[in-house]
Amino acid sequence: MTTTLRPVEPLQQHPDGTRSRRYQVCVNSRPVGEIHLGTSRSFGNTVAGIRELWIAEPDRRRGRATVAALAAEEVARGWGCTQIETLVPASADIALRLFDTLGYTLRNRGMEKRLGATPPELPPGSSVRPMTEADFEAWYAYESECYARMWIERGVPEDAAYAKARSDHETLLPHGLATDGMLFSVLEHEGVRVGTLWLALRDDKAFVFDVETDATHRGKGHGRTLMLLAERQAIEAGRAVLGLNVHTGNAPAERLYESLGYETTSRSLTKPLL
Repeated sequence: MTTTLRPVEPLQQHPDGTRSRRYQVCVNSRPVGEIHLGTSRSFGNTVAGIRELWIAEPDRRRGRATVAALAAEEVARGWGCTQIETLVPASADIALRLFDTLGYTLRNRGMEKRLGATPPELPPGSSVRPMTEADFEAWYAYESECYARMWIERGVPEDAAYAKARSDHETLLPHGLATDGMLFSVLEHEGVRVGTLWLALRDDKAFVFDVETDATHRGKGHGRTLMLLAERQAIEAGRAVLGLNVHTGNAPAERLYESLGYETTSRSLTKPLL
């Protein structure tokens, strides 16, 4: 039996410069599923993404999804892509095994914690103040550089990494420090600055975009305090769930989040297209 992809729509060229196309997964011309392939809104047309892949129940566990994913890689190569990615829900064990077999590696995890009704207290000696404009300008320059370097270390070309950093920050912070729904805080301990927090308030959740303990004050529990601050601000703003992303290789952060009760909700996987 031969598994192939059959386009079900013309190639879509979107206003943001990305492209996408939906395909039927066919076995001997018989439709058994669908795959949706597109290029990255964040990294541009050199990075493809499998946005959706499903196989009808009668045809599952027969290798159809594996062949479809490999065929999608060939389409992506034809588009000039050098990398492919996908997002897999934490509960989708079969999908995780499939992409692991195909050589995808974990890039980052999405995590969430359901919050209680009582804001946690901060440890003695810890206090919080909003960022000033001067604080924000210095933080913005530093965080943007760190964000770009993080992607470069994960194999993203330098130009694409810096373009992503600019695009993401311009999109998320169109009005800088005054952007609605964004809270920027400085944590101090006994009067000394020890870290910063960027928290976003969304419709029904809060999200930690950036949390960092200053280099000279690490290993003293301030990272935990910053996360308690994030929970406190989220609860005070009426949000019941707090989310975040943690990148592969950041073992201290993973241990901290797990110890605070965060659970994995999704995994971002990536693979180079040689």
